[in-house]
Amino acid sequence: MSELIKAPKGLAGVVTDTTSVSKVMPETNSLTYRGYAVQELAEKATFLEVAYLLVHDDLPTQTEFETFSKKEKRYRVLSADLHEIIRRYPPKAHPMDFLRTGVSFLGMEDDRIWDNSEEANHDKYLRLLAKIPVIAAHSYRVTIGKDFIAPDENLDYVENFFHMCFGEVPAPEVIKAFDVSLILYAEHSFNASTFTTRVITSTTSDMYSAVCGGIGALKGPLHGGANEMVMHMMNEIADSGQAPRDWMLDALKNKKKVMGFGHRVYRSGDSRVPTMHHYAKQMAEFTGGEQWMNMYAELRQTMLDEKGIYPNLDFPAGPAYYMMGFPIDFFTPIFVMARITGWSAHIMEQTADNRIIRPLSEYIGEAQREVRSIEKR
Repeated sequence: MSELIKAPKGLAGVVTDTTSVSKVMPETNSLTYRGYAVQELAEKATFLEVAYLLVHDDLPTQTEFETFSKKEKRYRVLSADLHEIIRRYPPKAHPMDFLRTGVSFLGMEDDRIWDNSEEANHDKYLRLLAKIPVIAAHSYRVTIGKDFIAPDENLDYVENFFHMCFGEVPAPEVIKAFDVSLILYAEHSFNASTFTTRVITSTTSDMYSAVCGGIGALKGPLHGGANEMVMHMMNEIADSGQAPRDWMLDALKNKKKVMGFGHRVYRSGDSRVPTMHHYAKQMAEFTGGEQWMNMYAELRQTMLDEKGIYPNLDFPAGPAYYMMGFPIDFFTPIFVMARITGWSAHIMEQTADNRIIRPLSEYIGEAQREVRSIEKR
């Protein structure tokens, strides 16, 4: 047993495999996708261009993008059967459960379920990229008791999502802020949900099963669900009447879990935060939601003064989505809309050079013992 490697709890600091999808560059504190700094992509590219980049190694040419975009638009329509299933969702279920069930059904509708070839997986990826926003938007309409709004091929990716949710396309400022958020959330190396998708893929299961696993992992408040918890926290502070600084000091004194701060990878601040903070501030100015950004600033400074811990991406993203008009429990499905790109890139990478991921465990239970009859117990 001496040759075995004992990993720390949570695999902290353990490198489990190689990837060319993304990396945090320590020298510039920049998250990069295929070598491009995410903050530069946020300003110079659209989310759909980044969606192409993550699975094709580079940004698209104009011709490549037009082909990719046209196919995405054609794939938006859901089957009549899936529409009926969404109508039957329990309205009070969590939207992440709506999404997981919808993706599972998409897998059942695809007769290429065991075809994990590169060509098939690229097509499945586009199918998921196009249909996940439709499932999310239709699920939202179910929860508010309203009819579905069909996708519109004349609208781009983000415009179409707002149209399907609210029946209208908002101002360009809102569209840009949302698009940037999707870019920032698109990929982040071997995080919990991405690693989950790679583990499932390593068994040679199908892409839809891997994505369902990723959705399940992302639902957790310590991962994707953190952006929901941030906004619940902010509403709690607003309702309490306490000054944000006093609330934070009380929370720290009582060892209460404060969401939206700290990160396993970053130690001197999440490189995505400045960009999202900028667009969250723009949303506050556009919608009149300055109270949330004032609270943000006070909570951030208090945590920094008391603990030296910086906010992560969920901290500015939560209030930004809230100011856009989305219900809190739909923040994480929006995360899925973005992260399907990174998950798919890792699923394809795992498939191309696969070995089943099967770690060992250290047993700390009872030693081997004899089974006694009931009378002797």
